[in-house]
Amino acid sequence: MSDQQAQPVFSIEKLFVKDLSLEVPHAPQIYLEANQPEIEMQLHTESKAIDEGYYENMLTVTVTARVGEKTVFLAEVAQGGIFQVRNIPNEDLEPILGIACPNILFPYVREVVSDLINRAGFPPVILAPINFEQLYSQRQAQAASQDAPATVQ
Repeated sequence: MSDQQAQPVFSIEKLFVKDLSLEVPHAPQIYLEANQPEIEMQLHTESKAIDEGYYENMLTVTVTARVGEKTVFLAEVAQGGIFQVRNIPNEDLEPILGIACPNILFPYVREVVSDLINRAGFPPVILAPINFEQLYSQRQAQAASQDAPATVQ
């Protein structure tokens, strides 16, 4: 094997919106609502191998705005990316897929969410930055604690 073949490869092959939905269940009356809605955001990431050295990474963001019990809007965006990852040690692959790829996808999903909500007639919602490294560490710790054998006292 030559040195050229052994070089690590990490590249973005394609970025795309895989799924996009918006619901404004109480339109048009909701536009007359004077109270500021409470905004809630949920985030989900997943990765899967799609070919030798190619991975699909999906970052799904769901933003829900409510005034009391009424849903003002519900927006969901699944931002996808195809990444080429080769010649990377196995122990480094999971952090790349769980941290680096979502970090690349987040600015795109943030822009789509903001634009979608704005087009629905609401002020844009600008998502705060996300620390994917911290989320990854939390998931790893949670998985480790679930795998740990129960101790009996």
